[in-house]
Amino acid sequence: MSKTPLATAALILMTAAGATVGARAVAEVGAEVGPARAEGASPVVLELYTSQGCSSCPAADALLEELADQPGLLPLALHVDYWDYIGWADTFAHPGFTDRQKAYARAAGERMIYTPQMIVAGVARVEGNDATAVAEAIRAAQPDRPGPDLAITREGEALRIRVAEWPEAANAPLKLQLVRFQPKAVVEIAHGENAGKTVTYRNIVTDWQALSDWPGTPPLDLLVPSPGTDPLAVLLQSPGPTGGPGAILAAARLN
Repeated sequence: MSKTPLATAALILMTAAGATVGARAVAEVGAEVGPARAEGASPVVLELYTSQGCSSCPAADALLEELADQPGLLPLALHVDYWDYIGWADTFAHPGFTDRQKAYARAAGERMIYTPQMIVAGVARVEGNDATAVAEAIRAAQPDRPGPDLAITREGEALRIRVAEWPEAANAPLKLQLVRFQPKAVVEIAHGENAGKTVTYRNIVTDWQALSDWPGTPPLDLLVPSPGTDPLAVLLQSPGPTGGPGAILAAARLN
């Protein structure tokens, strides 16, 4: 696998047979995670950095599709724009998602980004089409103690966010973020490396908004505008050692 500086990305190859075996491994992990988190526990957040212009990405997109309905998981597809120059502009790409991937790389002391990349719980960084590595990262993301107690509800055209007091955030305020996503889309790609392919995408992030920093006390009770009925999620993420994104400690979603 080759990698390039932050302005570009690497292509990763994966065989169809390997994808099938790996997807089965992830499904098994999902079966383990689901019951453990069914009682209102926070799901494991998976961020797939992908592109319609990346020839290695359809296998990762298919894997995310398999994961999208697994209980205990919150898979999100963030389409980046740095492959747009090679013949096909990604219809879901946003420069802000490229910036977020770069921030993860800097937080890890890395100088390169690539697609497809899966970031699990804000911590593990694995190749997004390596289903076995994704499964192992999901297993490793199981917390040894509860995170913040986060709950969200719709109130008309607004979203109510409540978090119980969590003093452990006092020294490093948590980042409260609102994510909106499209559940599913099928795209016929006419040009570029995936020309002629029809790809199904799931949980396509359309907006990622930073709401506030929360120091863990007093308890949080926040009402934010949220028009429409599209699915959304709220995340609480700790800062990394260098100030970039760190571990995602809590998440909640509304479909």
